[in-house]
Parts: sequence; structure tokens; C-alpha cells
Amino acid sequence: MSDEEVTTLGRPAGARTAPRQAPGGAGPGAERATAAALTTPRAPAQPAWLGPVLIVGIVLAALNLRPAITSLGALFEETRTGLGMSGAVAGLITSVPALCFAVFGITAPRLSRRFGPAAVVCAGMAAVATGLLIRPFADNAAAFLAASALSLAGIAVTNVLLPVIVKRYFPDRVGTMTGLYSMALAAGTSLAAAATVPMTAALGGSWRTGLLVWAVLALAAVLPWLPIARASRRAERAAVAQEAAARGAVPGPVRADTGPKVVRSRTAWALACYFGLQATGAYITMGWLPQIFRDAGVSASTSGVLLAVTMVMGVPLAFVIPGLAGRMKNQGAIAATLGLFGLVGYLGLYLAPVAGAWAWALLLGVSNCAFPLVITLIGLRAKSPAGVVKLSAFAQCTGYLISIPGPLLIGTLYQHSGGWDLPLALMAGLLVPQIALGILAGRDRTIEDECGMRD
Repeated sequence: MSDEEVTTLGRPAGARTAPRQAPGGAGPGAERATAAALTTPRAPAQPAWLGPVLIVGIVLAALNLRPAITSLGALFEETRTGLGMSGAVAGLITSVPALCFAVFGITAPRLSRRFGPAAVVCAGMAAVATGLLIRPFADNAAAFLAASALSLAGIAVTNVLLPVIVKRYFPDRVGTMTGLYSMALAAGTSLAAAATVPMTAALGGSWRTGLLVWAVLALAAVLPWLPIARASRRAERAAVAQEAAARGAVPGPVRADTGPKVVRSRTAWALACYFGLQATGAYITMGWLPQIFRDAGVSASTSGVLLAVTMVMGVPLAFVIPGLAGRMKNQGAIAATLGLFGLVGYLGLYLAPVAGAWAWALLLGVSNCAFPLVITLIGLRAKSPAGVVKLSAFAQCTGYLISIPGPLLIGTLYQHSGGWDLPLALMAGLLVPQIALGILAGRDRTIEDECGMRD
């Protein structure tokens, strides 16, 4: 990365540079343009470390977006017993992540306008670390739930704002950078699911220690965002002063660009519903796939490995898919292909769950990579950082609300039907509208165009 690229990364999107004199000084107003160029303050060049530290910060933040959830899942039985949770409270805790992502994620646009996205991500990582530090020491279910909610609130705002950070500082590499942090997110998810139990055993066997260890990774994520937030704030203030000077006004508070009204955009609604259906499929897979294999006759240990295979598939593909999507004008074909992989996987689970278990796990792992695709689409379907903020918040908050009933409905069907035929039919059926919505969301258009906003 060249120094020129780093300087460009440090300048928020929309910041204007001083006017240049026409070649030879010719043309009407050339003297006035020259005078303006001499008197208008230029935004200071950002330090060379900003670009690399941004990349490190994005990767570390993404690594911490799921361990708070999957580490608890690995030790859920021990945690329930240790805190004396009732079945109702345990059920509430399993539904809290999606609810928190929806409720707290909707605050991200306002916080971003007030403090800047980098500062909010920094605070979000601090909230994640604080919650993970507190909850292992909780002595009752209510305190544990409150500490978990604090971590989930930090994850929620970071979920929304990481696409904004990518769009603002890497506008020409949205696909590549989205792939990088999607891969880190998938790696963090898989690592916490696979490593929590062995680490707990190695550290003495206490579930409290097993949960506490993930606070270390969250604390590490706070460190790069401290200087990033300071540098971003200085750049934003310089851009405001430069804008005011260019207008001949005294620098002062300016009205933030609130972006387009996303509820008027059909693409935004398609993207939100697509997000919701892919999240529904992912939560159903994480929650019920091992049980499907066990009921078919696969051993408990092998069923756990099959789930790990499904989740690990997201690590390489989370990097490949956004990069491919970023090079295409229309991403509908990718959405359709991922959906078809899922349909084949569910059909296989219905016809031959044991004989083809490894193949179905792989196919469902590919299908679940709709998540990095939808995150990439958020960055591509809006022109401005303000638009990305609103689209990201709208798509994720609406999507997570849509995803809440899915796992509960599958469990209810399983309980009342006594088998997996009806649940599998529903899981496959949900992929049909998901494919259609993915094709709509993948069309080459932006929410600003649909809302009638000018560049």
C-alpha cells in the first residue's frame, strides 16, 4: 500500500480538496480559483500507519463478533447448571443475540453521525470486552443475562458499522475488504465453537474460566481502534473546517448528511428480507443440524464434527465470495447458486442423511455463505457512507427480527411431528424466497437512485 493510498484512506468520503488552477492560468475565474486554492485549508495528510492499522482493527473486530455467542453454546449445559437457570430462562438466552442485534443495531446510524463510525466501533469493542469480563463472575441468571446483553450491544453496533468503515476508507476495494473481515468473522465463530471446551479442560474445567478467556481477544481488539478513532475524528473536523472555509463561512456545527430514506427503496427491502432469511437458515443450521444427524443414527461426536465442517466452510468462501461479488455488476447469480446448494443439501438430509452426511454438511456450509454476500451487497447498493450506514442498520435490524422465529418454529414442528420431514421441508421451502430476494437485491442499482437522490 503506497503512501498516497494511505493518505486517501485517511480522508473521509466526501471531503473536498482545494481547487486547482487551470493549465496556464487560462479560463474565466482562474485568478479567483488560484486565490481560493491559496487560502482554503487543506485536510492534513494522515500518518502512514493509518491504513495498516485500519486493516488490523477490522480483522480483530470481526474476530470478536461471534465468540460471545458460540463460546456460550459450547458450555451452555455447564452454565445452566452452574447458575441454576430454568428452562424458560435458558430459552430466553438463546434468543437474545438476534433480538439484541436488532434492538441495539438500530442505534448505530445516530451514534455514527454524532461520534463518527470509528469511535462507535471502538466503544463497541470496549462493550464486548467489558461484558465478557463481567459475565463469568455473575452469580445469578439475571446478572449473566445483563452482562451478555452488554457484549451483544457492542457486537450489534459493530455489525452495522464495519461495512460503513469499509465503504468510507476502502471505497475501491469493498469486495476484498468485506471478504477479509467476513473470513475473520467466520474464523472467530469456528474457533470459539471448536476451542472453548478443550481450553476449558486445559484451564481447570470451570465454565467460568472457559468463558472468561475470550475477553482477552476482545481487549486486544480495542487497542487498534483507539488511535483509529482519534485520527478519524481529526480528519472529520479538518474536513468540516475546509468545507466551511470554501464557503467563506466560520467553521461550526454542520448538519450531517442523513442519507436516503431506505424504507422507500425496494432494493433495501429485498436486501433486509434476504438478510433475514439467510440468518434464519444459519441459526437453524447451528441449532439443529447436529440433532438431525443424531436422530438419523450418526454418533454425537461425529455430529459435532459435521457441524464444525459446515461452519469451517465459511472461512475460505467468506473471502472468495465478496471479492467475486465486488467484480460483478449483478450479484443475483451468486445468490441463486448459494441457494441451490442449500436445496440439494436439505434434499440429501431427507433422502440419505447418514450415507451422504459429509456431502450434505459441505453443501449447507456453502449455502450459509450467503452472509458474506449480503454484507458485500450492503456496501455495493449505496453510494455514500451515509447511505451505507442507513442501509446496513435497516437491513441487519430488520433481518435479525425476521430470523428470530425460525429456530423456534423448527423446534415446534420437530416436537409435534416427531421427526424431521416437516422441518426439512420448511427449511428447504424458505430457500425459494431467499433465492428470489437475492436476485432482486443483486441488481445493479443503488438506494440513492431509487429514492431520487442526486450524487
